[in-house]
Amino acid sequence: MGRLSRRAFALAALSTLTTASGAAAAPGRPRKRAAGEMRGVWLATVSNRDWPSKPGLTAAQQRTELIAHLDRAVADRLNAVMFQVRPTADALWPSPYEPWSQYLTGTQGRNPGWDPLGTAVAEAHRRGLQLHAWFNPYRVANHTDPTKLVASHPARRHPDWVVPYGGKLYYNPGLPEVRAFVQDAILDAVRKYPVDAVHFDDYFYPYPVAGQTFDDDAAYDAYGGDFSNRADWRRDNIDKLVLETAARVKRVRPTAQFGISPFGVWRNAATDPLGSDTRAGVQSYDDTFADTRKWVREGWIDYLVPQLYWNIGFAAADYAELVPWWARQARGSKTRLYLGEALYKAGDPAQPAAWQDPAELSRHLTLARAHAQVRGHVFFAAKEVAADRIGAMARVVADHYREPAGPPRRITGPAAGTGA
Repeated sequence: MGRLSRRAFALAALSTLTTASGAAAAPGRPRKRAAGEMRGVWLATVSNRDWPSKPGLTAAQQRTELIAHLDRAVADRLNAVMFQVRPTADALWPSPYEPWSQYLTGTQGRNPGWDPLGTAVAEAHRRGLQLHAWFNPYRVANHTDPTKLVASHPARRHPDWVVPYGGKLYYNPGLPEVRAFVQDAILDAVRKYPVDAVHFDDYFYPYPVAGQTFDDDAAYDAYGGDFSNRADWRRDNIDKLVLETAARVKRVRPTAQFGISPFGVWRNAATDPLGSDTRAGVQSYDDTFADTRKWVREGWIDYLVPQLYWNIGFAAADYAELVPWWARQARGSKTRLYLGEALYKAGDPAQPAAWQDPAELSRHLTLARAHAQVRGHVFFAAKEVAADRIGAMARVVADHYREPAGPPRRITGPAAGTGA
């Protein structure tokens, strides 16, 4: 979600790039959507993806750009913004744990002269928007040179915490002291600001890189004794992060939610009969060691937003297959199900033919309305909401968001509906 290479991940995650053309929405009578559905947008800051437009703008320029994104969300009748405030083990607020983000000033650790997170929370709430603070748990840098980090960076003070992999630096999820530190850094923001949620993206253990090994041998030797294999130990590390973060968020700010947006395929049915009828080259359970299905079924988190970044009819990972599969997982769970939508693909000439049709995304929402467990959608990302290259977002608004929505409604009981 640090989603710098979102397109690359979506393509690499599939075993084939052959696609069918966009299909009509699934049959069945669409149900009337209850007021308070999720209508969200991700606002990514890593590598200045959505905001700020470039590093080094003045505080006034940065604020103006940020407000423009919030105003656009209101104009499109959205009700939540997932604002990335910890893109690479840094901070978009004055944090005692980590340095100011380089994406603000161009220099890591330099004070930008204002408080982006504090401003975002206040201005979002002023406009009737929820503000979900989006944190990337383990990514440290989009390079492998620790000396490029500010001298006070925790990764330089604790080099044993860091693993280089795939051209990037990561904190090691297998170290209990890393897990505690990551939570401490996140909870600082939750204490200081009335955020509506803590939001994680899809990066837990890093996505696989061919020919490379994530070197956590020492951590596994020290802490993996209760596990028969490394994969189970890694999944347990991520489970602990999720459970502990959920509990700590509720203690610090009981009104705040905790949500996660994982890769859209838990496991293929060929790998596990409980999995989806897909042929994705990446499976979150096996490759990022995120047991996303368990988090939903056990109700560990308040909401899940699987990234369903494929078109209806896509052979290897069909949107029309994944929506009912995720709806079945959410049935009876107190975890709310929202769907992540690939607005960034709409009109991109590098994408399959279905994405050249402005109605593709609107068909996604029509299909999803047939499933009671689906309680809304989140769009990637703010830059595309603003540009709306071929009018796909305008079509969604005209077809589905004709009236404003209140804030996403908190559901305390199991997900409604018996059919999916």
